[in-house]
Amino acid sequence: MQTSPESSSSKRPISFKLRSRLMGFVATALFIALFARLYALQVLTAPVYKAEATANQVRTVSVPAPRGLILDRSEKVMVGNQVVKTLALSAREAYLHPNVVKSVARLVGLTPAQVKSALVNSQYNIYQPTPIKYNISTSQAIYFQEHQKQYPGVTVELTTQRTYPMGSTAAQVLGYVGQVSAAQLKTLAKQGYQAGDQIGEAGVEATYQNYLRGRSGVQKLQVNAQGNVVGVLGETKPVPGGNLQLTLDATLQKEAEKVLAQQIYHLAHSPNSFVINPSRLAGSIVVENPNNGSIYAMASYPTYNPSEWVPYISSANYAALTSPTSNQPLVNRAIQGEYTPGSTFKLATASAALKDGLITPYTIIHDPGYFKVPNCNVGKCTFHNSGYEALGNINIVTAIADSDDVFFYTLGYNFYMNQNQFGPTPIQNMASSYGFGKPTGIALPGESAGIVDSLTERQYLHKLYPSAFPYDTWYAGDNIEMAFGQGMTLITPLQLANAYATFANGGTRYVPRIANGIVNDQGKLVKYFPPKVVTHVIVPPVDRAAMIRGFEGAIQYGTGGQTFAGFPLSQFPLAGKTGTASVVGQAPDSLFVAWGPVNNPKYVISAVVTGGGFGAVGAAPMVRSLFTYLMSHPVKPVTYGVPHLSAGSTGVRTSLIVTPKPAKVGTKGTKPAKGVTSSTTKTSPSATAG
Repeated sequence: MQTSPESSSSKRPISFKLRSRLMGFVATALFIALFARLYALQVLTAPVYKAEATANQVRTVSVPAPRGLILDRSEKVMVGNQVVKTLALSAREAYLHPNVVKSVARLVGLTPAQVKSALVNSQYNIYQPTPIKYNISTSQAIYFQEHQKQYPGVTVELTTQRTYPMGSTAAQVLGYVGQVSAAQLKTLAKQGYQAGDQIGEAGVEATYQNYLRGRSGVQKLQVNAQGNVVGVLGETKPVPGGNLQLTLDATLQKEAEKVLAQQIYHLAHSPNSFVINPSRLAGSIVVENPNNGSIYAMASYPTYNPSEWVPYISSANYAALTSPTSNQPLVNRAIQGEYTPGSTFKLATASAALKDGLITPYTIIHDPGYFKVPNCNVGKCTFHNSGYEALGNINIVTAIADSDDVFFYTLGYNFYMNQNQFGPTPIQNMASSYGFGKPTGIALPGESAGIVDSLTERQYLHKLYPSAFPYDTWYAGDNIEMAFGQGMTLITPLQLANAYATFANGGTRYVPRIANGIVNDQGKLVKYFPPKVVTHVIVPPVDRAAMIRGFEGAIQYGTGGQTFAGFPLSQFPLAGKTGTASVVGQAPDSLFVAWGPVNNPKYVISAVVTGGGFGAVGAAPMVRSLFTYLMSHPVKPVTYGVPHLSAGSTGVRTSLIVTPKPAKVGTKGTKPAKGVTSSTTKTSPSATAG
């Protein structure tokens, strides 16, 4: 088929020259675009990509600060640190190399399940190796170091663990530490806490956490393309925590605990004991300086060894310490045990009666052996002396010395019948001034407030627990029982010591002090915790002198006379008070408190034995033993200097065994009970361990 000339001319091909120009234009545009992109990548955005590349090569981890030591008043180490070798495994490497779990478990004596459990429960990020085994041997550490290629993700670190060179001494006061929990981190993260950090869980470890903690450092770790740590690029060293110096005298503390344990053993095994249930026996002793509130000793029985928390406490051990049959060794009975005070409460009643003018030192009250409430026909109308004795006509001196109940029954009744003159709560008001019914404020967690029985308290408890407290009324009999330390009144051994310390020093009530200050490794005091005055209790001098004669008489010839027979009172005069608190269905709780020397008091000692019987039998012998000890071993003033390091404790600088060295530790091992974790911190290179 032929085409027409017109068709042929309309499809004339583009000239070669034009085509070449078009191709050149496109090529030029492409080169310009490519150049612009290369310029943007290599010049304009190079810093951004360089930073991202560097970030892919660097991992930043926290290095916890070594925890401060805890010292007694003479700089003796009560809680120290020891350096141990810890095997740790990266969760990421364990995921990439599953066989490493079995290999590591076999070499350190664990099961693969235990290793996996530690990794799964770890709070560390995947680049921070999770501690798997604490305190491995030197040969094991060297083996892993020499065979690192066979164990990817495995590192050996030097870590510090808490040590207790004095064993169980002052366990409830010292407390223990554990790994910060996920729940705690929700509130503590803003304070700089991270997973694996250590935190005080009880005792002064908890109260003074911010001082003992120190300040964490930072390590920048270099990783390769596979994510393995290959070096350390930089480090900010941690600042060790401060050393906490307590007011305790460690030797006196040991003596108090020994005396307490021996007395409870004696009561449990003596055929002449009034003990009904030996398993109920428990107790506490407090030794206080009445001139500034310093606590020299605080013993609680039964006790425990805080090393059970190192490096972690197992569920089985925690269950054993908290089971009903354990008699609660974790409880600090000096501040958490609440006891009916018995006749030791007569301090408050006598002070109120004399100060308010209900009686004078010369007032005589007749004691026929009982007190009958006038016009009483319902309920308990007659109250007897504890021994059914009749002392006849007596004054306040004899009433205190012989712990005469009828005298104080009379005071309670007369206060009740003269409320228009003295108000509804004169005894309760005085008890409150001495510190009963409220926490003392000592710097220890979990202190109980106690109760001073009153109409207000009964109405409050009835509203909360109507079945347990069915009565919200207050009658003459209630005021009588409260006046001699029975009823619903409850006190702690520390409150008892502090109340009598207030009376002994002339009326100044201090907040009990458990810590003197923070000292550095050179023994320099960098933070002082001064005595604090709460209030002043005013008892007129003539009235106070009469009460002192009564308290002296209690030890010389009264209820405590037999216990203190032969004690050198002429050299070291004492004054004190017995207390025997009735407990339904059980032997009475035994209480005793004393101070000395009487006119220049240096020590106040309170002692309580749950179910120990009469105060003169259960508690008083312990107080006598401690005053005898103090006569030849007086508590010395606080000293400052380099801490006296004991075996197993360290204050030296340490270095890591294996490099590179990721940061934190905190294995679970056998999974502990909820909230019960490790007592271990990591030591960085050249960091002072406490």
